[in-house]
Amino acid sequence: MRLLNVRAVLLLLAIGLLVVTIASSRVLRATPTEAQALREAAQNRTAYTLPPEKLKLAKELFRDRTVLHFASEGWGILQLVLLLVLGVPARMRDAAERVTKSRWGQCFVFVFLFLLLTTLLNAPLRLYGHHVSLVYGLSVQRWESWFADWGKSFLLTWLVAGVLVMVLFWVIRRSPKHWWFWFWIPTMIAVLFGIFVSPVLVDPLFNKFEPLQQRDPALVAQLERVVARSGVAMPPNRMFFMRASSKVTSMNAYVTGFGPSKRLVLWDTTIAAATHDELAGVFGHELGHYALHHIVRGLLFSAVFLLLGFFVGQRMTSWLVAKYGARWGIRSQSDWACLAVLVLGLNILNFISEPFENAVSRSMEHAADVYGQEAIHGIVADPQTTTQQGFQKLGENSLDDPTPHPWVDFWTDGHPSTASRAAFALAYNPWTAGQHPKYFQP
Repeated sequence: MRLLNVRAVLLLLAIGLLVVTIASSRVLRATPTEAQALREAAQNRTAYTLPPEKLKLAKELFRDRTVLHFASEGWGILQLVLLLVLGVPARMRDAAERVTKSRWGQCFVFVFLFLLLTTLLNAPLRLYGHHVSLVYGLSVQRWESWFADWGKSFLLTWLVAGVLVMVLFWVIRRSPKHWWFWFWIPTMIAVLFGIFVSPVLVDPLFNKFEPLQQRDPALVAQLERVVARSGVAMPPNRMFFMRASSKVTSMNAYVTGFGPSKRLVLWDTTIAAATHDELAGVFGHELGHYALHHIVRGLLFSAVFLLLGFFVGQRMTSWLVAKYGARWGIRSQSDWACLAVLVLGLNILNFISEPFENAVSRSMEHAADVYGQEAIHGIVADPQTTTQQGFQKLGENSLDDPTPHPWVDFWTDGHPSTASRAAFALAYNPWTAGQHPKYFQP
């Protein structure tokens, strides 16, 4: 395929995916009732509050997490620059080539050395992050358990990355200019496969799951009422209880997988802290992600980002190797050591694209908030207060700052702030006279 044709495919695919995503999205068009509630919520400063002692801790935690977030991203980029300048990836390549003549063997040896070194370089910040969670009471996971999880994550990353890197360099050797397109195809296949198998094979390695029906049949009966109202297929055997309390004190629920692996997971910490009415609201929010096709939309956005990222990454890698390759000891794009250059380029692109990706995520989360509050209408007595109280508990439990810095929130958070979500919940009531719900017919 000639370069012109590949660029045409890239352009058409990106435009097509964006058009499909935007056309299928109702969240981009706020109803008049929703828009009015958003305006009222922007003026509400009391929907989510914290007592003075917790407020002080929340602001300190927000500061610590902000510093840790940007320090981690900055250090992730800087360490790769330093490694390249010092010629470390080239030495790792030489070591891998001395160990074996097999390309598969060299790949896994190099990837292991590269992952091990970057893991050790990132260890101080990772250790500090867990320390912060322990200090603020958000984690109760003992260090030995934390290190065990870290070890399992490292091994999984090594195995998956080893296969993908082997495919990457096989493609690079056959199409040095167009590998960004050809490698994107198996990458997306791997992403789809990972989403499908993760709930079944990966998640149980780190946490314990049980059928929710066995734990709380009354709660399942309440949730089935929400399912019946929504029309989304979520039978009781797809609802799971996760023992999060052995590691964390925070509250959470999530949906994961698709097709036969689709499921909803409620943390035991959430079940212990919330009423059944509040849990119905949480469930309605998570169900909204399926009803509004957020997993599919997220995959479409990921496909566009990956394709554009690989395209720009190939251009950056080619330029850097041509300009600095001899100085860094990198022979060509097909050199194992070139992986460090590609990762550097992708890390830079990831940092730049972070606020846009989070903006897309926030729009989906807001849509799920609207859907969840509408879904429990007629099932709980007061959906507005019930949802607001749920956010109050969530915020207190997680020590969320009621007034996060707007720029930091915009750049780093994939959810609307807890304060804005609680205020919107109180203001949004599309069931009053003259108003209309967004996702459910009255």
